[in-house]
Amino acid sequence: MRSRTIIQTQELKKIYGMGDIQVAALDGVDIDIREGEFVAVMGQSGSGKSTLMNILGCLDRPTSGHYLLNGEDVSSLDKAHLASIRNRQIGFVFQSFNLLARTSALRNVMLPLVYKRQNKLGQKERQERAMASLEAVGLADRAHHEPMEMSGGQRQRVAIARALVNDPVLILADEPTGNLDTQTGAEIMSFLLELHGRGRTIVMVTHEAYIAKQTERTIVLRDGKIAIIERNGKGGTEA
Repeated sequence: MRSRTIIQTQELKKIYGMGDIQVAALDGVDIDIREGEFVAVMGQSGSGKSTLMNILGCLDRPTSGHYLLNGEDVSSLDKAHLASIRNRQIGFVFQSFNLLARTSALRNVMLPLVYKRQNKLGQKERQERAMASLEAVGLADRAHHEPMEMSGGQRQRVAIARALVNDPVLILADEPTGNLDTQTGAEIMSFLLELHGRGRTIVMVTHEAYIAKQTERTIVLRDGKIAIIERNGKGGTEA
């Protein structure tokens, strides 16, 4: 049985500016990513990768075209509906961790559960789910430590735990190793590969070719278009 499609974009365009001064940050991007895939997105500054990730993360809407997330066309949803989709279906991992500074790891991980409108969980249940998520990344013993009391790698693992706590259909990782030294970055990448091995769907932006090579496919953007799709470790490319 074939896995279902988690991400599908059709002629996706994002235009900035008005009148005669318009810039196409995305110019007709077609992408299909199936459940359980690990895909890297690369491109030089201005290639459109940040715009693409913002749209895939339901942080922005395309000017035209369609974006189907887990079978639902979210292209033209309003901000409130996009926020609900983000909270229920997408887990984010950022380069700068984006943790609340004076808040314990446990409470940082609990935040998506607090903001989930449909969530009927009580405080105890939220704590239990957050602790289980921390256990999954090997940080149960640091649950009551604040970010400044942890290493960069530990902070990123807390961020991954937070991304997992709502059991999302998609994890978006924006330069997850960018603020880490080489060894710690390798550890975080190893953990993401482990999550992929458990069936998680992951889309990751990276500037590092050797990081991208560890994923199943690399999508290279240039001037708002897909330049190349590389199948890593399996040979062959797609123009």
